[in-house]
Amino acid sequence: MPAYLIKDACIVNEGTKKILDVLIKNERIEKIAASIQTKEAVKEINAAGLHLLPGVIDDQVHFREPGLTHKASIYTEAKAAVAGGVTSFMEMPNTNPPAFTQALLEEKYAIANKTSLANYSFFMGTGNDNYDEVMKTNAKKNDVCGIKIFMGSSTGNLLVDNPLVLDKVFAGSELLIATHCETEEIIKANLEKLKREKTVLEPSDHPVIRDVENCFQSSFKAIQFAKKHGSRLHILHISTARELQLFTNFIPLEDKRITAEVCVHHLHFTSNDYAAKGNLIKCNPAIKAPENRNALWEALLDDRLDVIATDHAPHTWQEKNEPYEKAHAGLPLVQHSLQIMLHYVQEGKITIEKTVEKMSHAVATCFQMADRGYIREGYFADLVLVDMQKQYTVSKENLLYKCGWSPFEGTTFPAAITNTFVNGHMVYGNGVFDESVFGKRLKFSR
Repeated sequence: MPAYLIKDACIVNEGTKKILDVLIKNERIEKIAASIQTKEAVKEINAAGLHLLPGVIDDQVHFREPGLTHKASIYTEAKAAVAGGVTSFMEMPNTNPPAFTQALLEEKYAIANKTSLANYSFFMGTGNDNYDEVMKTNAKKNDVCGIKIFMGSSTGNLLVDNPLVLDKVFAGSELLIATHCETEEIIKANLEKLKREKTVLEPSDHPVIRDVENCFQSSFKAIQFAKKHGSRLHILHISTARELQLFTNFIPLEDKRITAEVCVHHLHFTSNDYAAKGNLIKCNPAIKAPENRNALWEALLDDRLDVIATDHAPHTWQEKNEPYEKAHAGLPLVQHSLQIMLHYVQEGKITIEKTVEKMSHAVATCFQMADRGYIREGYFADLVLVDMQKQYTVSKENLLYKCGWSPFEGTTFPAAITNTFVNGHMVYGNGVFDESVFGKRLKFSR
C-alpha cells in the first residue's frame, strides 16, 4: 500500500480548524505537522482549499445481506458509503435469516471481509427466544459493536415484546444495547382508529399512526430497564420533541450510560414533505410535524442528542411505490449523509466542527472504538477530503445504491466529497474507486 502525503489541508478535528500536512503510512496517520518533508516515496495530494475530516462512522445501517440482496448488498452499499465519506458502518441484524446466532453473525463478518470497501461491525440480533445466543456475545465485547433490540416496529421474532425477555437481556448484557423504540399496541390502535375514519390511507397518515406517544412510551420503558440494571443503552433514531426530556447534557459523553442518536432524515424532512415525497420518506419511526425537527436540532446542538446516523434502509422502487399500507418503510441515505449536514453548515445552522463531532468523534467515543474517529497520530487513516466550494447534484447517474433511487434526486448540495481513505488506502478519489483493498472488522476498547 503506498504512503500518502496530504499537503495544506484545512483539518477539522476536535473542535479546531488548522492548515496542516498529514503523512499516511502503513494504514495509519504517521505524522501531522505544519510542513512535512520526507525522503520516502509518497503519493502527494495537494489539498489546498479543501477540508480534511475524520471519516464518518455510521452506527445504524441496513445493508440487507444475506437474504434480501434484491434490495442491496454489503458490497453495493459500502461502496456508496465511501463515496459519501463514510469509512465505517455498524449494520443491523434484520436480514434473512436474522443474525440470531453466533454462527449467523460471523457469516456476515465473513461476507464483509471479502466485499466491504468500508470498515464494518454487525449487531447481534435479539428475539424472544435466543437469550443464550445473545449472551454469548459478551465474550466478543471487543469484536462486536453491540446487541440490537426491536422493541417495536418489526415483525415475527424480530419484535421483542416479552417483558421478561427484555428484563433478562438488559440484566445480562455487558455490551451496548441499541434499541428501536416504538410501541406496537399504540401503533395498532392508531391504525384501527384511522381505518374507521378513512377509506384509503396515504403517506401523510404515517406520523398519525406512528405518533409521538408511541415513541415516547417505548423509549421511556427502555430507559427504565437500563436504569434498573445499569445497562449501557443507546436509543436509535429519536424523532420527537417529547423524548428529548429523557436525555441529558449534564454528563460528559464518555460517562453516559444512556445515549441517543438522531438521523439525517429526521433533521431534514418534516410531515409537510409527504405531499411531495409520499412513500419515499415513509420510515419507522415516522418523520413528524415540524416542531419535532426544530426540537431535534436544538437537542443536537446542546448535546442531549449524541450522534448523527442514517438508518440507511434501501428498498426497491417497486416496493416503495405500492399503496401506502403495503409500501416498505425506509430510505437510502448513506451516500449523502455528510453532504446533507454540510448543507446545514453552509446555511449556518451547525458548524463544521460540530458536524465532525457528531458524525465521527462522538460515535467513536460512544462505542469505545479503538483508534478511530479522530485525526490523531497513530490512529487509522480513515479520512475524507471535502471541497466546500464545489456543488454536487444527486442524479440517477451518480447513485451507487443497488435500489437505484434516492429521496434527494435533483437536490444540489453545496459541497462535494473528493477523496475517501479507509485504513490509509485511497478507496475513492475524484469519482474513481480503487477496490484492491477492503475494509477491516472494527475493534472496541472495552
